Amino acid sequence: MSEEEVALRSLRDRPFELLAELERRARAVSAQVAQEGAAGREWVGVALRMAGDLYLVAREETREVFGVPAGMTRVPGAKPWIKGLANVRGQLLPIIDLRQFLGSGTTPITRNTRVMVVNHRDIPAGLLVDEVLGFRRFAEGEFSGDAPPTVARCERYLAGAFRRASEQWPVLNLRSVLESPAFAEAAA
Repeated sequence: MSEEEVALRSLRDRPFELLAELERRARAVSAQVAQEGAAGREWVGVALRMAGDLYLVAREETREVFGVPAGMTRVPGAKPWIKGLANVRGQLLPIIDLRQFLGSGTTPITRNTRVMVVNHRDIPAGLLVDEVLGFRRFAEGEFSGDAPPTVARCERYLAGAFRRASEQWPVLNLRSVLESPAFAEAAA
């Protein structure tokens, strides 16, 4: 028998004290569950690399990730950061070089380069990024509203950062990128 069982058995002839001890234990367990629940809430994002920096994008803002399509059709009269249109499962998808849009140079096409399709109801877009590293999970307590300076100069599109030990993971808000006036001005 455990110590708890022994302690409860010793109170069986004293019903009031037994009820008081049961209530004390129930409150302790309830408080522990509430504390674990608050600490256990997590934020899940997709980690990516762009211009040498690591970023996070909310899982809800991404629809899918795939390799760079072989056939992209250039759009005449479009800004250079619009790489072209790709046919993705029968749907035309504009492919945008995110680094070039932000003014941080062109994304080099390597075997790690990926297109991240943004989950936006009105604006279809596939963003070209250096690399997608998969999902990352953070406790809500690791979030800070302050975003660190970045190489890609995208501070205006950052929604804070997650900090874990010495690592900082800025959160890139794709909705604010797509809905920005600069993004709407796609004509050269």
